[in-house]
Amino acid sequence: MLSVETRAKVGRDAEELPAPRGRGAAVAAVAAVRSVGLLVALAALVVIALLSVWSGTRDIPFTSTWGVLWNPDGTQTSVIIHDYRIPRTVLGLLVGVALGLSGALMQALTRNPLADPGLLGVSLGASTGVVVAIAFLGIGSALGYVWFAFVGAAVASVVVFLLGSAGRKLATPDRLVVAGASVTAVLYAFNSAILLLNPRAFNQFRHWTVGALAGRRMDVVWVILPFVVAGLVLALLLAPSLNALAMGDQLGRALGVNVGRTRILGVIAVMLLCGAATAAAGPIGFVGLVVPHVARFLVGPDQRWVMAYSVLLAPILLVGSDVLGRVVGAPGEIQVGIVTAFVGAPLFLVLCRRRKLVML
Repeated sequence: MLSVETRAKVGRDAEELPAPRGRGAAVAAVAAVRSVGLLVALAALVVIALLSVWSGTRDIPFTSTWGVLWNPDGTQTSVIIHDYRIPRTVLGLLVGVALGLSGALMQALTRNPLADPGLLGVSLGASTGVVVAIAFLGIGSALGYVWFAFVGAAVASVVVFLLGSAGRKLATPDRLVVAGASVTAVLYAFNSAILLLNPRAFNQFRHWTVGALAGRRMDVVWVILPFVVAGLVLALLLAPSLNALAMGDQLGRALGVNVGRTRILGVIAVMLLCGAATAAAGPIGFVGLVVPHVARFLVGPDQRWVMAYSVLLAPILLVGSDVLGRVVGAPGEIQVGIVTAFVGAPLFLVLCRRRKLVML
């Protein structure tokens, strides 16, 4: 056994040793490649957004679209672009960011590669809020649904966290998942009972539950924007702590992470992001599940890069699916929630075949 003085001297000598040659350059090169990848994803997102503004049930030449995009002139073309297509595109960008980031958060918090934003009952909570608004209050507009859906998502998140932490100081990932599954089952049964007894509510609810961006105006965008921004900032601030928690709670504590606070703030961020997205566009599947895996496939397990890539890749998938639904379904359209399922499921199967779905 080495004495305390000897171990201290060895530690000081180790600190004075120079870093391995080339290590710093290799790290910088990897960061540069990842940064270039972000720029490429950003450029692809801009192109997808322009295609979304251009595409629609009415065929408008791209030159006309580009002209009225920057110089609205009050014509019918300008009204279509500014009152319908731009709000739809902006909403798709916000919802995509929220779903991708909340999916990455959920998988990091629960250390479950199959976790998605609905695992904590957030999606079913939002759906319950919409069912209550339609069945008992007679609300029939998308703007009216938003607040009830968000309140439902918030209440469900709080209940899940309280159940997951009952009898213990901290809510562990396993207990959160079990609590989320229990709350989801109860809410699903409640929604089914109300909708079966109220055909009028069912008829209205089925249009919302498929997941769509059509028919939403800028009013909805302004309602969810503060929640998405708050959830985005909170998630990015939690990324370093989530890297430590990926190795386990005990090692995370040893590295100076406040496990309880990180988990509470993570649940709040998921509630803000997933609640806002579901309230605005309805439950849209596969985006929050698939995109974090694609990000990890590209940049590895570092949550800082996973979240940065998810912020760009998720809206690319969502807005791209919306454009695809308009093109394939012309002269009508296919709702984006259906298209993301058709696009996301095969992509997820490919990822499953190429690599193991692990978090580290």
